[in-house]
Amino acid sequence: MLGDFNSKFVTVNRLPTFGIMAPMKAGSKYYPLFLHLQQAAGEPVILGFGQVEALLGVGLPGSARSRVGWWSNRSKGAVQAAAWMDAGYHVKSVDLEAETVHFNKAQLTYVVEKSGDTVLWNSGMIKALRQHMGLSQGEMADELGVRQQTVSEWETGAYAPSRASSKHLGLVAERAGFAYEVGAERP
Repeated sequence: MLGDFNSKFVTVNRLPTFGIMAPMKAGSKYYPLFLHLQQAAGEPVILGFGQVEALLGVGLPGSARSRVGWWSNRSKGAVQAAAWMDAGYHVKSVDLEAETVHFNKAQLTYVVEKSGDTVLWNSGMIKALRQHMGLSQGEMADELGVRQQTVSEWETGAYAPSRASSKHLGLVAERAGFAYEVGAERP
């Protein structure tokens, strides 16, 4: 049985957890897998289940061998997924018969609208940029020279950034290596 986890929306670096899970901790059972993937430096990684067990120093649960869903790229309730997602990877596919799992470096590119030469930042993009940078709302506010409440209001969609703030967000995104593509242009 082969499972494919390709998705329209994939993530970069620590972004995959979207603030739902804490970053992978050194004492976690799956920390050695996290380290192994981090050291792969973005290259695709194919591991046999036995190799994963050797990294962990313990056997995988039975569900890892019987259910493709155990290997899913989910951000809630799956400490094993935090190992690859916090390392900046996603499971591309898993073959239960061959007992292999394919990890690929996660990539996310947002499509944004523009008005003239200004990117129109929406709430999801602002939150994704902040999380891509590994910042709290307060730290993001300090980075942008605004109040924490302003960042919160942008992320909830209560308000949209001004033209000047949007330009500043664009510069911060570029400096942070946050990928986005320009789509439709608004009049």
